[in-house]
Amino acid sequence: MSQQVQDQELSGDPEGGEGEPPLALLPLDAWHRARGGRMVPFAGYEMPVQYEGIMAEHLWTREHAGLFDVSHMGQLIFSGEGVEAALEALMPADIAAAKAGHPVYSMLLAENGGILDDLMLTRRDDGSIYMVVNGACKWDDIAHFREHLPDEIEINYLDEHALLALQGPKAAVVLARLIPGVDALVFMQGGLFQWQGHDLWISRSGYTGEDGFEISVPTGAVEALADAIVAAPEAKPIGLGARDSLRLEADLPLYGHDLDTETTPVSASLGFALKKRRREEGGFPGYERIMAERETGPILKRVGLIVDGRQPVREGAAVLDAEGSEVGRVTSGGFAPTVQKPIAMAYVPVAQSVVGTKITLVQRGKIHTAEVVQMPFVPHRYVRKGA
Repeated sequence: MSQQVQDQELSGDPEGGEGEPPLALLPLDAWHRARGGRMVPFAGYEMPVQYEGIMAEHLWTREHAGLFDVSHMGQLIFSGEGVEAALEALMPADIAAAKAGHPVYSMLLAENGGILDDLMLTRRDDGSIYMVVNGACKWDDIAHFREHLPDEIEINYLDEHALLALQGPKAAVVLARLIPGVDALVFMQGGLFQWQGHDLWISRSGYTGEDGFEISVPTGAVEALADAIVAAPEAKPIGLGARDSLRLEADLPLYGHDLDTETTPVSASLGFALKKRRREEGGFPGYERIMAERETGPILKRVGLIVDGRQPVREGAAVLDAEGSEVGRVTSGGFAPTVQKPIAMAYVPVAQSVVGTKITLVQRGKIHTAEVVQMPFVPHRYVRKGA
């Protein structure tokens, strides 16, 4: 979470604004508070932004294992005859070719090719599709699916499941003590496991650039599981602040900031999610625009920046051309604890997107200089097959 986002969230009304529903509570709400979690409004929930401090939590996760509560996100199960083709009509994933138990990153697209949400989906052995969508978008996503999917496709919202993410180089060691065999998974592989009589869906994935796992657990068991995880000396609870700085260092865009309905997968530098069969056959929203951008290039492109000096630039800072006109904007920014420099993601004209290009930024009337660099800022440390 960038400082700007923190400022916005912390200024919110914990009871909800006038005419707005009160904020929802996570299943682990009391658990977070008992451990000193500083709770803030985020995505319609009260969530812990930090415990000991963002810098310390960030570095702990890079060196050990951090437990994140991401239960605000939406967990959905899609089933019914033709479910794969029905979902492919709404996103560019090649679901039919996806191996069972192997999560796939994709995007829910608008008719103009803009991104309604980015998500993870997994084919399961029973033919159903398990999907995790962003918390701030989940109700809009569900409404979109209900409107556009055929009636025979059933959508089950897993409102009685929590979602935990254990991330960091010691994550496998910690989790394997509790759930034998989980360390046999590799990056972007998942499966069903048992813990104290409860079914858990666990995938070796996450949003920090580190090795780690995401764990779908019944809400009735989540507190006991969280207790068991942080009882390990290598694991600590980590808040939203460090989650944001970790994902920024790892070149992982955040929906609503780096991605939105005016952004296409091509301009967002997410072309890897446009699978070959889908590029050739089409059949997803915005196909013509997206393919044209692949051929000729988008107007703007998401890049990584190292900012000169020590002062970070924040979301909303303007990218200027040689004449001083605004030609792009920063979408995420902050001081990177691992890099020990200010970094940012920004959308810039394609001509300025080449690594090594000098970029001029303005924030609150102050000029900053930056350089386009290769992302990620910190190398990914995923455990892959054969590693």
